[in-house]
Amino acid sequence: MKSLQITLPADELPRNWLNLAADLDVPPPLHPATGEPVGPDDLSPLFPMALIEQEVSRQPEIPIPEPVLEKLSRYRATPLVRARGLEEALGTPARIYYKYEGVSPTGSHKANTALAQAWYNAQEGVKRLTTETGAGQWGTALSLAAAQFGLECLVFMVRVSFEQKPYRRIAMQTYGARCVPSPSPDTAAGRAALARDPDTPGSLGIAISEAVEVAASDPDTRYALGSVLNHVLLHQTVIGLEARRQLEIAGERADVVVGCVGGGSNFAGLSFPFLRDRFAGADLRVVAAEPASCPTLTRGVYGYDHGDTAGLTPLMPMHSLGHDFVPPPIHAGGLRYHGAAPLVSHLVERRQVEPVAVDQVEAFEAGRLFARAEGIIPAPESNHAVAAAIREARRAAEEGRERVVLFGLSGHGLVDLAAYDAFLDGQLRRHALEEAVVERARASVRPVRG
Repeated sequence: MKSLQITLPADELPRNWLNLAADLDVPPPLHPATGEPVGPDDLSPLFPMALIEQEVSRQPEIPIPEPVLEKLSRYRATPLVRARGLEEALGTPARIYYKYEGVSPTGSHKANTALAQAWYNAQEGVKRLTTETGAGQWGTALSLAAAQFGLECLVFMVRVSFEQKPYRRIAMQTYGARCVPSPSPDTAAGRAALARDPDTPGSLGIAISEAVEVAASDPDTRYALGSVLNHVLLHQTVIGLEARRQLEIAGERADVVVGCVGGGSNFAGLSFPFLRDRFAGADLRVVAAEPASCPTLTRGVYGYDHGDTAGLTPLMPMHSLGHDFVPPPIHAGGLRYHGAAPLVSHLVERRQVEPVAVDQVEAFEAGRLFARAEGIIPAPESNHAVAAAIREARRAAEEGRERVVLFGLSGHGLVDLAAYDAFLDGQLRRHALEEAVVERARASVRPVRG
């Protein structure tokens, strides 16, 4: 029997990020006041110039700086694992592999871009980073990265997750960051949100507004984003580059690649190298799994919308449920975002990516099955990818056909056991987005003129 876990020797770790933006003609972000494409000067109050250059780069590959590579190599390459236990539990002829990002220091894929962003900011003399976080995975990763490169860190954590996931807050504080629930009274955007609804659960859109407001008002502070933007997706491609090589070592070729989607960074990190192969003629499908409670790709409107609630950010060409949308407090906090990355949205529009919606009960049922079969308790976000992969494996059984299913296990759920407790206690309910929300989004999202 072949080894269940495939690793990579140190000399085969990726030394370049894969830039899929070079393969695509995505409409540019627009300045909210002028309607014109944003330029470097518009973004410089928020990001260091090196990251702005990556955001607009058309180079097919971008070198990973040695100091960043050294930090990454402490936990990369992450394992690619044959899920034989899950295959047996499903009785499927499919061969299932998962790329496990839970071995990172903070337990998820987010450290891949956090370390890069912190280093680039430190190189340009930035003193403090500010950001938002949903479930807390991104906030935890950036808190660690800031500590690694001598930066202060301020994290606005969506209130419902702040209350549901206290251990994420404790981790951030242990790394030296300040973590506050959003909306907060510390910013104009936070105060406005609280005035509208003092009991609001918060949203990533509101938290982004708070973080952007702080960064724009302080010359020593810059903003760091954990998903959506091109440079963030770029940094995550180490996941798929490793997985592609690991499958080669195993003598396999992926037929289906599955990832969960909130903003899109984890999904892009796994799938973009395989999508470049697909563009070159490879016969494979790519599936994006999102929550039915926040279905930006399957039911959102494709057009220009703000990435934040207060309208401080540029208008991004993306699938959106409207920037004022406040998602329901499902437990997959990292997927509670009103929009999806422009690159991912564009790929859905081009029918290169198949979006699917997964109800939270189905997602946790899949996570429980995976945990019992494979021993790893997935993060609630990852459960959506597990569920979509199980659908593919069951389809293979129904058709009596072999296929190789690769999915991303973006992090472990050991800090999210309260969500499993609610599931096991029968407190989670099936939930789908109301059509009225989609109608409001159609009215507020500007069309993309082609």
